[in-house]
Amino acid sequence: MKLKKGDLVKVIRGKDKGKSGKIEKVFGNDKVLVSNINQYKRHMKARSQSQPSEIITLTKPLPVANVMLLCPNCNATSRVGFKIEGEKKIKICKKCGKQI
Repeated sequence: MKLKKGDLVKVIRGKDKGKSGKIEKVFGNDKVLVSNINQYKRHMKARSQSQPSEIITLTKPLPVANVMLLCPNCNATSRVGFKIEGEKKIKICKKCGKQI
């Protein structure tokens, strides 16, 4: 997968379209958890008398196809390419061609 933890991404599909955030966690090859994106409310029932019932906010994972990388150099959404320099594999922006 071309996206890693810590990459800045923009949502291109869904209810949070247009919002951007940082990837917190990557699940396999198909889902990513983006901070403060795709949040849902959940009602939690009290399990004991000391614990109150409450409404919590959960951040759910998004499919990778619904997000696109934001290039830090050109500040635009772009596809990701790779370039091999010596023994290192470097991620590059397909729009500006610079290293990400």
